[in-house]
Amino acid sequence: MSTILIIDDDDQLRKSFEKLLLSEGYQVVTAASGESGLYVVKKQLPDLVVLDVRLPGMNGLETFKAIHDIAPKLQVIIMTAFGTTDTAIEATKLGAYDYVLKPFEIPEMLNLIARALDTGRFMSSPVELNATPDNLSRDAMIGRSNAMQNVYKAIGHAAPTNATVLIRGESGTGKELVARALYQHSAQAGNPFIVINCVAIPDTLLESELFGYEKGAFTGAAHRRIGKIEQAKNGTIFLDEIGDTPTHIQAKLLRLLQEKNIERLGGRESIPVNVRIIAATNRNLEKAIDNGSFREDLYYRLKVVTILLPPLRERKEDIPLLAEYVLSRHAHELKIPNPGISEEAKNQLCNYSWPGNIRELSNILQKTLIFNQGSAIDVDMINQAICESGAVSETTTEADGDDLLRRWVQRRLQKDADSDPDLFNSCVDSLSRILTSEALVMTDGNRSRASKLLGLSRPTLHSKIDKYHLQLKTTISG
Repeated sequence: MSTILIIDDDDQLRKSFEKLLLSEGYQVVTAASGESGLYVVKKQLPDLVVLDVRLPGMNGLETFKAIHDIAPKLQVIIMTAFGTTDTAIEATKLGAYDYVLKPFEIPEMLNLIARALDTGRFMSSPVELNATPDNLSRDAMIGRSNAMQNVYKAIGHAAPTNATVLIRGESGTGKELVARALYQHSAQAGNPFIVINCVAIPDTLLESELFGYEKGAFTGAAHRRIGKIEQAKNGTIFLDEIGDTPTHIQAKLLRLLQEKNIERLGGRESIPVNVRIIAATNRNLEKAIDNGSFREDLYYRLKVVTILLPPLRERKEDIPLLAEYVLSRHAHELKIPNPGISEEAKNQLCNYSWPGNIRELSNILQKTLIFNQGSAIDVDMINQAICESGAVSETTTEADGDDLLRRWVQRRLQKDADSDPDLFNSCVDSLSRILTSEALVMTDGNRSRASKLLGLSRPTLHSKIDKYHLQLKTTISG
């Protein structure tokens, strides 16, 4: 559970904000001054700081600088009134994650908090290469095949350089993990690492998100905003799903790579930037070039170094190791015993084509683990889980689903009633986590579509993703 520190001298706002964040599942610490906030950061390093600009004594900008000196990777969101926007912009230039005007819209703030927490985790959680199956980290790459050894070697060669890297591979193969590993083993590892999912942000917002904008650039642009590329000064920008970017943004990215400068939307000033670009795509860029949807000149600028992640069907010798790792991790997270898996079941996993790659493997084994009766996972269990995953609406009735769920509840009541004093909430959390995870898998990680599928607001979905650590593109392995 993430801990958020609120630093604001307004007692009413601080208490209301604390109540809101607690209801969203966060742990909250508050401070009424910059000095007391710094004391909290030194004593109990939080996952995120939400900081007001106007404070008694040490002001917000001074407080931010002091926090940044103590913990450079700690993400800070600045709250500011309209009259102190310039101070907030200055903090953003110095490394604050973003700023929001007071009074703020609650959905906007919760969305911003979720993204800032993701960024902090991406920067701070190490990706373990060639990890062993008994590793319980959600950020581990498992695989001893020649194909994966080549991936590890490519990361080792490319990471220390400033070269632009293009990561290619099918959905669910672990491209974001590779990007994070490149960052964490680079000379820029102490500087910002900012992830932009180019397909998750509407085209109308993507340009301003990347490059920022000047006051008056468009209707509603009441003040200047610094873009993520400018914020990532001396750091790394990871452009996920770059194959889906509009062509006019591709032209601006080409200029960034060629000339090392950008222009804010609505601005004429050429702003020099020193950032490393790592990009990823599951699209066939060569085909996109042929049909005119992707620029050939940008393609060659991006592929200075290319890392190709193999699909799971092309490294089947890694599947037994991956199965052991995934089962151990899910059992640990769900707080249930790991029953193990038979050799026959591992062989069956190796015989399946895995169109969803490691993400699908993780999903299948999670289901099997939850609904098994304590015995080692066998071939029949694997076949049933694969069948249900591929055609649940055609093969499973509501009564069948109720029966499976009832058996799982009975097992939890029989085995965990004495050891888990909060069994009801643990069970509810398990089901909530699976629902959220399934919706993200079905929508290929698209949070807007997943929130509609579940009937949840986006802020609520973001809070569940954070609570259950369901950042899918970073929780898969390989």
